[in-house]
Amino acid sequence: MTLDLDLSGRRVLITGAGQGVGRGLALTFAAAGATVLVNDLHGGRAESVVAEVDRLGGQALACPFDVTDYAAVTDALGSAGPVDILVNNAGNAGAEGFSIRGRFAESSPADWEPFLAVNLYGVMHCTRAALPPMIENRWGRVLTIVSDAGRTGDPNSAAYAAAKAGAAGLMRSVALEVGRHGVTANCIALGTMRTPLTEPLWSQGDTPQAKAILQPYAIRRPGSPDDVGHLAVVLAGEHGSWITGQTVPVNGGFSFAL
Repeated sequence: MTLDLDLSGRRVLITGAGQGVGRGLALTFAAAGATVLVNDLHGGRAESVVAEVDRLGGQALACPFDVTDYAAVTDALGSAGPVDILVNNAGNAGAEGFSIRGRFAESSPADWEPFLAVNLYGVMHCTRAALPPMIENRWGRVLTIVSDAGRTGDPNSAAYAAAKAGAAGLMRSVALEVGRHGVTANCIALGTMRTPLTEPLWSQGDTPQAKAILQPYAIRRPGSPDDVGHLAVVLAGEHGSWITGQTVPVNGGFSFAL
């Protein structure tokens, strides 16, 4: 018996795929044979990942749009055509000039909005746009990248945690609605990842700050995109056909799930 992870013939849209975890997901899905629609807010980053996929012998095309703009999402998917697999990866945790840290009691709605717009409404926009063709075709996968902040809470990051928890709740509800159509909806909850945004934490070795961040982890290293991508491919393929409504932690043992 062999384990077949071939996604040839499937089209996958990965949001926020111009760098970090999203880029890793794009490379992994392309290696599994899928045609990858590489989304990013910045077209140049999307084109760079497409070129990287092409060099490795995969198939990809750039699909830049802003996930917070529902009209832009629907226009882009209308032009690109239906997808079999949607990976909601785009998110912000202090990127693009936003500050994630701060006490909730000292915050304002203006502080919350950037995190809700990307991490919750962005997921809602893309999922809403991608679902109808999946339902019609009676096959589809929706996979949303969330955070352990949404599972366990995170002090001084309430808006971000709330948005990620909301995205997980959305996936559970969608799973209940579309399962009878052969469509699944799941989440992968990440711990601390090694990405371009966090690279300064790790590039100088075992600094006191890096040790403090990793101390709660059973496996004392940050996660890598490969840690996420292989599970994502399983959930997106035929082997994931009876897994839905779940939030699976990929977090080095930071927190556990029953």
